[in-house]
This record gives sequence, C-alpha cells and structure tokens, in this order.
Amino acid sequence: MRPISPADLASFLAIARHKSFRRAADELGCTPSALSHALRGIEERLDLRLVNRTTRSVALTEAGERLFSRVAPAFRDIGDALDDLNNFRGQPMGTLRFNASRGAAQLILLPAVIRFMALQPGVKVEIIVDGALVDMVAEGCDAGVRFGETIAQDMVAVPIGGRQRTAIVASPAFFERHAKPVTPEQLKDLPCVPFRFASGRQYAWEFERDGVELNIEVDGPLILNDQELSIQAALDGVGLAFAFEDQVADLIAAGKLVRVLEDWCPYYGGFYLYYPSRRRAPAPLRAFVDFLREGGDGAS
Repeated sequence: MRPISPADLASFLAIARHKSFRRAADELGCTPSALSHALRGIEERLDLRLVNRTTRSVALTEAGERLFSRVAPAFRDIGDALDDLNNFRGQPMGTLRFNASRGAAQLILLPAVIRFMALQPGVKVEIIVDGALVDMVAEGCDAGVRFGETIAQDMVAVPIGGRQRTAIVASPAFFERHAKPVTPEQLKDLPCVPFRFASGRQYAWEFERDGVELNIEVDGPLILNDQELSIQAALDGVGLAFAFEDQVADLIAAGKLVRVLEDWCPYYGGFYLYYPSRRRAPAPLRAFVDFLREGGDGAS
C-alpha cells in the first residue's frame, strides 16, 4: 500500500479548511475532481471516511476532525520553519492572506496593501472578503481586519486606517417625498435600508450626541447584507442608508446623496489588523505590520 504523503495531507487540509472542493482546488491549483480523487485515495488507504460529501455541503467526520486537529499545527510549524529563511533575504517573500469585511477591505485594507506591494515586490497578497466573523486560522489566513470590539482578546491587534465616522444618506428625490429627519427617532417613521449581518442579526443604527447614545431599529422595504448595495439602494431612492463617511463623501459632494443627522453620527475607534498571538507571525505579515506602524496605511 502506498504511504500517505505530505502532498496528500496538504490536499486534505485544504478541503478541511475551506469545506469546499472548489475553493480548496483553487488554493492548490488543481481541479475539484482531482482533489476528490486524492481524498478518496487517502480514505481508502486509511480505511476511514474523513469527509462527508453531499451535492450541497462538505463536513468533516469525527475521524477527519481528529486528523485535522493533529496535522494542521504540524504544517503550520513547517511553514514557520520555511518562513525563517526569509531572514537570509534582504526582503520578505511569500503570500500574505487577509480576511476582511467588505467595508474594511474597500476603505482601509486594499489601499494600504497596494502601497505595501509597491515596496515589497516579493510579497503576493490575497484578500478574502467575508461579512461573517470566521476562524481566521482555520480558514488559512494570516491576518484579518475588523472593528476593534469584534476581535478576540487572544489576538494581537494593530490600528489601521484611523477613526471612522458613519453617515446617514438618501437621494435628493427621496427628500422630495419625505421630510428630512432632525432626530434619530424620526427614522422609525421613514423608509430605510436595514442592514443584516451574516449571523442573521439586523443592525440597530447607532447614534450619539452630547453623551446621549441611541440605538434605532429601522425598517424599510429592502433589507441588505452589503453596504455597497445599501448605498446603491439609497441612490435609487429606496430609502435612507447607513454607511461610512468615506464611502459616500464623493457622492454627497456631487449632489447625488444628501446627508442627514450629521451631528448625531459618532466616530468609531476604527479598524484593526489582527492575528494570533500564540504563533510567530510570518515574515510578510511582520513586514506589513511594520509598514502600518510607520504610517503606511495613510491614517492621519
């Protein structure tokens, strides 16, 4: 019987991380059918089923979970050992994988990454946009970008992009049909574009002025889980949308959107780059963190 090779285990680990043959195949540069064949060979040699597969889902069996929990740390250690060789080069090399929400990726991460890559041509960057809070390590990412209050305490967190402020906007045509709200409570009587998180929870719009904090449960004919779509819905006159100031500044300046309740819109502490504290950061990530600390994110 042919022994199970490190390449076989790498195939299994990719499937286990992504819970998807297609995404795992994309990572490894092969076809889903080739990956399925490789997994079948591993299972036959072990005489154990590692993955339960249907046309709609991929899930690890108990044996698969046990193998993943034992093998994944070993492969990370191998990766760290190889990454140590970067110390012998003048510049870091390798792939840096980020997980970020759409707003964080658009407003903060992508502009910073583009500036970073111009300085570090040996580093390839992949950004995975995901609205859900995921297990970053299990997904094979080196770091993530989220608001500070959502980050676990066992992570190293580095500020990126400076403070962020929210904005409530709608189209000029919308305000031809509806009066402009002057207090957050009046939003309850106006069509809005509610935002739903990947968890299923609907976001209560947050306001603050002179020490008074309000959370308003808004309603409207269209609920979305993507801020860019919410802004587009506001442009189309569907209702009032909640966005980040930087996302809509140009649209406001061009007269395509009208801002209201500006004196009630608070500043947030901003986004943070975060990564596990329990393992050594790879050289490309260390270089990116140094780049941020030197002001490379453009934050004032």
